[in-house]
Amino acid sequence: MRKAIELLYTGRSRNAARFRYGLIAFDLCTIAFFIATAPLPTTPAILIVDIVLGLIILADFLARLWIAPDKLRMLRQPYTIADILVIASLLLAPIFAQNFAFLRVLRALRLLHSYHVLRDLRRDTPFFRRNEDVIVSSVNLGVFIFLVTALVFVLQSGDNPNISSYIDALYFTVATLTTTGFGDVILTGNAGRLLAVFIMVVGVALFLRLAQTIFRPQKVSFTCPDCGLGRHEADAVHCKHCGHILKIETEGTG
Repeated sequence: MRKAIELLYTGRSRNAARFRYGLIAFDLCTIAFFIATAPLPTTPAILIVDIVLGLIILADFLARLWIAPDKLRMLRQPYTIADILVIASLLLAPIFAQNFAFLRVLRALRLLHSYHVLRDLRRDTPFFRRNEDVIVSSVNLGVFIFLVTALVFVLQSGDNPNISSYIDALYFTVATLTTTGFGDVILTGNAGRLLAVFIMVVGVALFLRLAQTIFRPQKVSFTCPDCGLGRHEADAVHCKHCGHILKIETEGTG
């Protein structure tokens, strides 16, 4: 049983790749559900779906933990901690209701951050191979925006007349991250002001870095046989570190 599960998560077969693509599809559906239900009042139906999703994610987490060669190292990984927070927010939903709903967006951190999923996408998808940096940075940027938006909504809705919907929270987050700062929507209270400071100090720097990665000319993955440098401009002829002649394959290579 353990070997079969390990092959599904780490194997190179087509069935294993389909299984991992299925996990990606599940993650996308759960993230869409979390974002769609974040601004809604808690109902018995939503609580039931939360618990079912929590049990499925818990089963996936336990399976990955079971086959992990170094369990302590896995438990220290940021994406593992994110999974634990997501599971707790879902299974404890009847107790804490939507107070920790924003944590569920952390589920998106698993997208494209698995070595085996990245390997599958590089092998099966030429578009992903050409645009890996842009895709991964876009996912990271989207996760950060929706996480901060959900956090703003959960902490401010009900107390702040400026934040009456998820759209209001998203509008404030994007206006702050882009340093536009229209000022028509502001956060209130000490907690709101501290959250605004966090978004401005940490968020703006991260936003600009991720946006730069998305829009600047991309580099390609190619290991220099001489010095080992692994990232080069797409049209590079020589390694910028050691000057070694590179033979980077392009779409026109026969």
